[in-house]
Amino acid sequence: MTIAFDAVSAYDEAFSGKLTHVIDHIGRSQPFEVDQWSAAPDWVDCGLFIDPCDAATIDVGCGPGRIVAELAARKVPAMGIDVSAEAVRQTRIRGALALHRDVFAAIPGEGRWKYALLADGNLGIGGDPVRLLTRLRDLLTTDGQVIAEVAEHGAGFVREHRQLRVEGRLSASFEWAVVGLDAIEGIAALAGMRVVDTQTLGGRHTATMVRIHP
Repeated sequence: MTIAFDAVSAYDEAFSGKLTHVIDHIGRSQPFEVDQWSAAPDWVDCGLFIDPCDAATIDVGCGPGRIVAELAARKVPAMGIDVSAEAVRQTRIRGALALHRDVFAAIPGEGRWKYALLADGNLGIGGDPVRLLTRLRDLLTTDGQVIAEVAEHGAGFVREHRQLRVEGRLSASFEWAVVGLDAIEGIAALAGMRVVDTQTLGGRHTATMVRIHP
């Protein structure tokens, strides 16, 4: 099997519905849950990510837009961003605002977002959660919150290279990270943030973080 295409193109094809698996750094494979992410948000999504947000919200790595679309339906100002043009297209079809944008590029409304969401493991984006949280801290209002999905207690902190396998073709590798409940406080502190709450629903976990004020 040869590397056929870049990771962003692989994400585009995955979101278009092609059979896709995520391959981790030791070769383990798991399904890319595009059907789940393309469906309406379930009660866990609502409890962990949607219900807490009552003001301007940015969904980082929004995918096909199930969360940001539900926020928009509830009249909450919300915007998704994603590096996948196909994901952004699908989010817009749902009637939600979305930008084809890397989180480290210029983002509209910097410093005015009340909530930043990292659902579906997106705290792992780029393989450096400290850098990512530092970036999100700068997007938020002074009293803003990051709500990030984390792995179970005991998962620790793992940085790795992953690939997508789309209908038998491997993408180029990309950096990713896994952060468990037992590691998030230390990661947050390095980013100038602190954990103020954790939640567990339906076997999924989140940590809510705010900036540390001098």
